[in-house]
Amino acid sequence: MKIQKLFLAVLSSSVLCTSCMDNFLDTESPSIPSDENLFKSTALTEAALMGVYATMTDTYIYGQKLCVNWQGASDVEVGSGAFSTENYNSTLRDEGAGNFYDDNYNRNTRWDKLYYLAESATTIVDGIRRSPLMQSTSDKAAMRRYLGEALALKALGYFELIRYWGDVPYKEHASESGLGNVYIGKVDRDIVYNYIIEDLKEAIEYLPWMGEESYTVERMNKGFAKGLLAKVALFAGGWSVRDGNQFPDLDVEHHPTIPEMNGYFVGRPKNWKDYYELAAKQCAEILGATDNPHELDPSYENIWSTVNHLEYNKYNENLFEVAFGEGQNGDVGATMGYNLNRGVFNTTQGMGGAGYAATTAYYFYSFDPADTRRDVTCVFQEYINENGKNKEVIRCNPLGVACGKWRWYWMTDNYMKVRFPKANSRIATGINWILMRYSDIYLMFAEAQNVLTGPDAVSPIAGMSPRQALEKVRERAFGTGAPEITQYDADFFTAIVNERAWEFGCESIRRQDLTRWGLLAEKIEEMKIGLCMLYDYKPVTIFGKTYQVDEIPRKIYYKYEDSDNPEYIDMSSVNFNEDMGTGTASASKGQYECNWISMQVTLNKDGDINATLNTNYVKTMARILVCGTGLNASYDYSNLFGRLNWGGEAEAEFRKYSVGNGVCNYRHVFAIYYEDVNKTQGYVSNSYGYK
Repeated sequence: MKIQKLFLAVLSSSVLCTSCMDNFLDTESPSIPSDENLFKSTALTEAALMGVYATMTDTYIYGQKLCVNWQGASDVEVGSGAFSTENYNSTLRDEGAGNFYDDNYNRNTRWDKLYYLAESATTIVDGIRRSPLMQSTSDKAAMRRYLGEALALKALGYFELIRYWGDVPYKEHASESGLGNVYIGKVDRDIVYNYIIEDLKEAIEYLPWMGEESYTVERMNKGFAKGLLAKVALFAGGWSVRDGNQFPDLDVEHHPTIPEMNGYFVGRPKNWKDYYELAAKQCAEILGATDNPHELDPSYENIWSTVNHLEYNKYNENLFEVAFGEGQNGDVGATMGYNLNRGVFNTTQGMGGAGYAATTAYYFYSFDPADTRRDVTCVFQEYINENGKNKEVIRCNPLGVACGKWRWYWMTDNYMKVRFPKANSRIATGINWILMRYSDIYLMFAEAQNVLTGPDAVSPIAGMSPRQALEKVRERAFGTGAPEITQYDADFFTAIVNERAWEFGCESIRRQDLTRWGLLAEKIEEMKIGLCMLYDYKPVTIFGKTYQVDEIPRKIYYKYEDSDNPEYIDMSSVNFNEDMGTGTASASKGQYECNWISMQVTLNKDGDINATLNTNYVKTMARILVCGTGLNASYDYSNLFGRLNWGGEAEAEFRKYSVGNGVCNYRHVFAIYYEDVNKTQGYVSNSYGYK
């Protein structure tokens, strides 16, 4: 199925590529093929539509940026260089952008490919609407489905543009040959969101459920469109940074605790609950639909092992996947995931690791140890060749924990045994990127409906309450009947905030969720303080749970599944949640060890606080504290330094590094690239202190 789709995508590229400009705001007149030829044929229309899907695999869309590099800093994920005192604030690299430092000369945060996606889809929408086949008895149904797909793709493109750049230019129709609708300025995001919502409402009317009309998870379908509409509504009703200078008449609610600066503020629509009502309705209709083909996969791990193996999920857990082709496109698994070192199966190439996107020990310790999602999402093992022997070892880097949802041993034999050993550079894995899972429907319903009716009122449409929806997701995580299913924060909104962290770790969701909740800065700071406390051998609070120092080990000990052939670690032997002292492990007895968090910088070999300063201590504290500091105008850690064992020394080291953007708070958006600004002939300019 995937091979057939990729063939169609390649075929359609030649059909569609001339119908759209290379850049949404380019000045060159587009060459649009005649509707007489293209949209009078269902086959050519579908081929052109496949070309739009093909654009989603671009590096600057889901080929890499949106799923890996742009995950950015949050309390779950951290990007490349997040904890580096060298490139943390580089305005020309992904490292700086991930920490909210950006610049109009940063080529790594360009929007042109996303605009190409939106413009391509818009071209298809306009063409189908004008097509005589829309009046044809035999072809109307197919053309309406294609129209639904194009509308959903257009909506998705603009949705991503708003989330990463804020207010953006929006066009209801494709570029005109006379360029009359090309030179336009930014449009208030609230207006754009309303256009997106209307497009998705119409798309839902035309789209089939997955499995109907041969529609697979790799095509827009009714379930995904309704889920996307729900997500768009939550963002439309959520918080975001606003430009009160360019849009001085915004009639919006201002955030009560995030200070305004220089005309920039954090706001949301005053009718935000209307959007939550829309989100709740869409999710409830999916959950309550008798013809809904989606259900939760009983095994959380199976979601990831199957997609890594290029298979469809038999439970239809995934509502939509961006289709990639092995050896053709897709970097997931190669650029992030379980680390396979160089020299194991290939003398020069490795794969996975924590270099592009990772998580931390802070996130790991937010989980209940019984939560099966923890060891799927967070992986400390790496596979190496040691003295000619392939084996796993524990990688004791609390600031760079690999995202375990992508693992080399789940991938196809063709990739690992044929393609990878011969590679002299990175080879595309072809692993599909999952844009939405069914658990998201449960949790969006729980969040939105809770705002409207509270956690325990049963929705007659969904047939469940918000609490029941939350616990449905937790049931898979802990197992049917487990007491942990009902053990979560008493504040239901906080429970939702936490649950979404555990369910969607490393899926490029957390940063955006925190943004719309108005919690992004707060949660990043909680993570940083928590990490400092872990390193400083102090009690630490993580996601509302306080650990005493004897509840976090000073050393990690582990054994292999087969002591006579030590290759794979017995993960049940690892004392992640038990301090077993600081003695020396005996390899001859099948025991292995590594210094854990506080032992790396604060404690001596006996597990006691060092009598003198370890120079790595102050460097580690500085590395942690520079993370994410482009988000707000300024930062003050004087209270934190007063709590640390060597706070004065840590403060002196930290002051060597410039932090804060100096302009505004909550600057979660990227800068617009200077070439894209120039092409608008003065209609578009940067905001939030970007030039």
